[in-house]
Amino acid sequence: MPEQPPYLRIADALRQQIAEHVWVPGDRLPSRAQIGQEYGVGENVVRRAQELLISQGVLEGQAGSGTYVAEPRQRVRVVRSSAREQPEGSPFSSDMKAVGRQGSWESRTDAKVPAPAEIAARLGIADGDLCVRTTYEFLANGRPVQLSTSWEPYDLTAGTLVVLPEGGPHAGAGVVNRMAAIGVTVSHAVEQPEPRQATAEEASLLGVQKASLVTHIRRTYYSDQGRPVETADIVVSAARCEIVYEIPINP
Repeated sequence: MPEQPPYLRIADALRQQIAEHVWVPGDRLPSRAQIGQEYGVGENVVRRAQELLISQGVLEGQAGSGTYVAEPRQRVRVVRSSAREQPEGSPFSSDMKAVGRQGSWESRTDAKVPAPAEIAARLGIADGDLCVRTTYEFLANGRPVQLSTSWEPYDLTAGTLVVLPEGGPHAGAGVVNRMAAIGVTVSHAVEQPEPRQATAEEASLLGVQKASLVTHIRRTYYSDQGRPVETADIVVSAARCEIVYEIPINP
């Protein structure tokens, strides 16, 4: 069996110290030199171990001050389910209301944006075909917890009241309800979640450390005719949210 990399060994040791209450939330850790001397490793190994624990929400770094044991965070539960789609209102607002939080969001829409190759493939259109792109920053009690970039084929909604997802009488109603308003029935969605590290831009927007763990969800809505009507890249902070999938069972 391959030997565990030194930084993972140190990360486990530090995590154990915290679990045994040698250090408690708010405590400042010894210097990297002191930790390195104690465990017989270099400061770079300690740095990598601490960066890993920071990305996992176990530690937090304070510029010019040091590294501290992080306060426990109560993660927001986000339920992914067909039950999220309500006759009125936003699915995200419903999610947050269910866990006693105020859901809000900021958005920006750009119309007639040429579809990149990956997005075109997901929407079943040609590379460069025009789309409506909307970027979102979702907040729970004013704190950013989720990012999303949504793409809709422009030819599907052009000239209708729902061409702008956050404009007009159906603003913020969600994909299913907006499409229903123009006679398109959304029958199902497909989601592909995967863990990865946040990019520098994502970390900045979410207010987390660079390279913190996030869950990246590729979601696509389909009409009852089998046409993809919207696809989105959703990024959720793993430290701030737990994602739960609710699977309906038909008797």
